[in-house]
Amino acid sequence: MTTQESVDPGRRKFLDVFLAGSGLAALIGLIYPIFKFFTPPDQEEAVVSSVNLGPAKDFPANSGKIFRFGNKPGLIIRSADGKFRAFSATCTHLDCIVQYDGKAGDIWCACHGGRYDINGQNISGPPPRPLDQMSVNILPESEEILVTLELKDKT
Repeated sequence: MTTQESVDPGRRKFLDVFLAGSGLAALIGLIYPIFKFFTPPDQEEAVVSSVNLGPAKDFPANSGKIFRFGNKPGLIIRSADGKFRAFSATCTHLDCIVQYDGKAGDIWCACHGGRYDINGQNISGPPPRPLDQMSVNILPESEEILVTLELKDKT
């Protein structure tokens, strides 16, 4: 009697199914964490209509600062003449963060060399459109800066 003849066919079938199921479970256990890593969690977006950035005296002339506007970045600029401007700090090319270049007097994106003028208009590089503008108000009683998102009528 050989060893193959002594093994019960029902037992062999059970071992084949058991090993295939174990391999499938191990594969799922490996793929599931990878899948969960690449899928972002469900998160409610914060509804923000304005942000108080503090006293205007804290912003020197010819400077820029990145701030949080809800879950998106914003950029406030105080130009050399003392006027404030605020924009979405997300480049319109590939969503990189832009920053103010005080030496050149414009806004630039370090990712692909895009440039915007002091009014947020795209002037060079790959950005296809201007930055989204925000309105800046200085509260008269406290001299604090209040930045609000400008809602555009899409009609």
